[in-house]
Amino acid sequence: MKYNHNFDVDSIMEVLKTVNEKYQDGSPEDEALRIAAVSLLYVREIQKLDEYREFFRSFYTPAIDYIVVSQTFATREEADAWLASGNGRDGELVRIAGQGFQVIPARKQKGMMFLRTPLPEELMKLYPPDSE
Repeated sequence: MKYNHNFDVDSIMEVLKTVNEKYQDGSPEDEALRIAAVSLLYVREIQKLDEYREFFRSFYTPAIDYIVVSQTFATREEADAWLASGNGRDGELVRIAGQGFQVIPARKQKGMMFLRTPLPEELMKLYPPDSE
């Protein structure tokens, strides 16, 4: 499940207040909700909300979503021409004719080359997650 990392702090505070009303003052739940609310207010007060939003996003984002293809090519020839032009950077991930490749330094010559690196969607087809 994806969560909204651009949440509205005031709306969250209202929800926490509503939830907290169901618990007795001084209960463990009351304490936890108050700590959560004050923590969020503190982050906003010290003007670190953007950093917290990024942390929140990364905390709940599956690793697969962090993999970014920088270029897509219909053919290997098109990709080779792009690489020969000097545009490829070490570690860059590209898609060539539906398959993933990583740009790496060439071993026996100057320049860069492509290393076959399956993309997440390729791996998901080969190894579908358990559907429980």
